[in-house]
Amino acid sequence: MKPNDGKVVAGTRGGIELADVSKRFGETVAVDGINLKFPGGAYCCLLGPSGCGKTTILRMIAGHEDPTQGDVLIDGERVNGEAPVRRGTAMMFQSYALFPHLSCAENVAFNLKVRGIGKEERRARAKEMLNRVRMGQFTDRLPAQLSGGQQQRIALARALITNPRVLLLDEPLSALDEFLRLQMRGELKRMQAEFGITFIHVTHTQMEAIALADMVVVMDQGRVEQAASARAVYEQPRTAYVARFMGGQNVIAGKVVERHDDKVVIESGGRRVTISALNSASTVGNQLHVSVRRDRIKIHRAQSDQADPGVNAVTGKVGTIEYQGSWVKVPLEGASGEEFVANVPDVTFFAEPVETGDLVVASWPADELHYLSSGILSSGIAVNAAAAQATLA
Repeated sequence: MKPNDGKVVAGTRGGIELADVSKRFGETVAVDGINLKFPGGAYCCLLGPSGCGKTTILRMIAGHEDPTQGDVLIDGERVNGEAPVRRGTAMMFQSYALFPHLSCAENVAFNLKVRGIGKEERRARAKEMLNRVRMGQFTDRLPAQLSGGQQQRIALARALITNPRVLLLDEPLSALDEFLRLQMRGELKRMQAEFGITFIHVTHTQMEAIALADMVVVMDQGRVEQAASARAVYEQPRTAYVARFMGGQNVIAGKVVERHDDKVVIESGGRRVTISALNSASTVGNQLHVSVRRDRIKIHRAQSDQADPGVNAVTGKVGTIEYQGSWVKVPLEGASGEEFVANVPDVTFFAEPVETGDLVVASWPADELHYLSSGILSSGIAVNAAAAQATLA
């Protein structure tokens, strides 16, 4: 692969493939046999808790780490062992890593200087890039004279000035306050659409990934649990882990103890819950994991804690209520084997409010019930983000 001098390379779009990739640090397995495809020109988020392997994947794509096993391919070309500058990638670090003694323009032009680009061309291209990220008026300022959001734009401009095929972002919004974080989410999405290159964005914040990504890859312990469109991951989590991690879902897990025609009884946390039998896995003796979105739950006061709540319903005492503006979080204690929450629209809640300690029935329609796999995605399965993008159409 030829070195990238910062010129746009026609016909390259930054498609990435990880083929049976593993990374070990001594006895620790950071990434475990992952097969994953990111289509060129997509905005992709790697999402998971600390230590799940997402930053290690980012560094292997960038060339800052080599896989212990497997191949990293960019636009179909194996790049194992290639220096970062030869991959057509750029990386923006969490700390931004701006040079404090250089002006904004000098910071942005630094990578061009390293590549041997002449002074006049560096200046012209730095000025153009600063204008594109809406920082043209701060050309001569030092980083210390900028806000956090402005520093981030300078770091983005410095990464983008080399015209990479792939931009890699490691927790780019974590240092910002909530207001700036929301503002910069929109800026990142706008820039990705404008530049038309692949963005791979590492985050541990679920709503950040949902807001930004064409494709979300949910990870745990070095492996992929689900890779799909943001909407699919949120509405149709593949596993119980994904449903719990993404939030917004109640998970009911337990053993099927009874089946009667179109309904089954699950024993969960010492309580029995009757749900609609929607697939063949709902047989007596099987372990079953199902989920239902918290905003699909309706609540009403129960007459007695001994009463049968019926199908697709649970009974519990209201815990600590949290007002969230457009909705109210109503947790139910003892409703099932784990936390059970109803996110009730504010208008609905205040029309018939309940209080902490009230006994209520929480119910949901049968078609809102979602069956889950209890396993993780096999390392032998290649996940293609093109399918994830297609679901957005």
